[in-house]
Amino acid sequence: MEPTGSGSDASRQVQVRFVTRLKPPLRVPPTSMAVPSHLTRLGLSEIVNLLLENSDPEHGNQPFDFLIDGELIRMPLDQFLMTKGISAEKVLEIEYVKAVVPRKQEDPCPHDDWVSAVDGSYSSFILTGCYDGLARIWEGGEVSECTHILEGHNGAITSAKFIEIGGVGTEMNFHVVTSSKDRLLRLWKCGSAQNRENPIRLGAYKIFPGHTSAVQSVAVSSSREMICSGSWDCSIKLWDAKDSEEDGDGNTISLKKRKVNSMTTEFKDAQSEGAATSTLMGHTQCVSAVTWPDPDVLYSASWDHSIRQWDVPSGKETWTMVCGKALNCLDIGGESSSLVAAGGSDPVLRIWDPRKPGSLAPIFQFSSHASWISACKWHPRSWFHLLSASYDGKVMLWDLRTAWPLAIMDSHQDKVLCADWWKGDSVVSGGADSKLRITSGIEIQ
Repeated sequence: MEPTGSGSDASRQVQVRFVTRLKPPLRVPPTSMAVPSHLTRLGLSEIVNLLLENSDPEHGNQPFDFLIDGELIRMPLDQFLMTKGISAEKVLEIEYVKAVVPRKQEDPCPHDDWVSAVDGSYSSFILTGCYDGLARIWEGGEVSECTHILEGHNGAITSAKFIEIGGVGTEMNFHVVTSSKDRLLRLWKCGSAQNRENPIRLGAYKIFPGHTSAVQSVAVSSSREMICSGSWDCSIKLWDAKDSEEDGDGNTISLKKRKVNSMTTEFKDAQSEGAATSTLMGHTQCVSAVTWPDPDVLYSASWDHSIRQWDVPSGKETWTMVCGKALNCLDIGGESSSLVAAGGSDPVLRIWDPRKPGSLAPIFQFSSHASWISACKWHPRSWFHLLSASYDGKVMLWDLRTAWPLAIMDSHQDKVLCADWWKGDSVVSGGADSKLRITSGIEIQ
């Protein structure tokens, strides 16, 4: 909640000039005017909307946010100026942008157990992983429909990612990788499911055995040809995703059930197995999150309280940061895709910049959640925006230019376990209420 500024002198005024990078008709004349100094962003938004209505009678009411010297105003104007040491004696240049306001909650997509993984990176599809051992692909719309059910894991799915995209139209196909508490990764190939009444049920065409404990996290390299996985066995393994078994026409070879290993209860239900190309060792507890933003560089986070940067060709650590908390999630983004965001066993989302000297201290800390952080994700097109999910049941949207959340999405009735962006202007999330939730209408500039 924003401060009310009740102690401000309501009669005092300051000279301001509103500027914007928005295109007409959302531009007001760049002339200076006097406004009450106690106004909050809501009052400033009313003024800008009045100015726009005067120049364009057809203009509808639009909520705006405001920046002074690149920082979002989240308190009364006079209090902001005093806090930042900005003189109110000169004309203040205030930039306005469209406010980020979630506009619609889609109908939930029910699952049979906890929704523990979600990926919204591909087109109109959403990928989910569930504690019932199944991954599902949903085609979003006014009513989202499950188009594929991926079955074969013998334990809860912990992570799921789209990995390879090819084809157009009805020939569209994509690959998916999943990880599970059954210690395996599985690779799937999915085709178009148009004009089908029931979901297509698929088995994996390749498995990746090798971890000796539950696999907790999986990531796809920026080249889309490699996979890495983090496990409770404290290791990170790299896998080649290109080497798949297909017939001469490019079709996946049909599944043939193979024997059950009575010692491990692992079902050998795929045609082929892949071996890890390399193993990275260094963590001392569960590798809870991995991300691979550059072909030669990947990052990992662990319950051992550390974030590590790895040089892939040599397999060596190049940067290590210990934050004092067991970590659950990790993502790379922000300016030049160089900032590290992570969260874990407290309510604080932290961000580091490994490029800065003394980079062991976070450069941003966001602390509006009330419980552990379970997921974080940078917006794919914005340097400033990222989201976080928490066991407090909320998903929050953040902007690096203010310490307050831009939006709080409170649509789950239990812990939120995963969250991602979808199509740039929507957030998808899953949790212990066994639902996939879609929040749309979020305009990120």
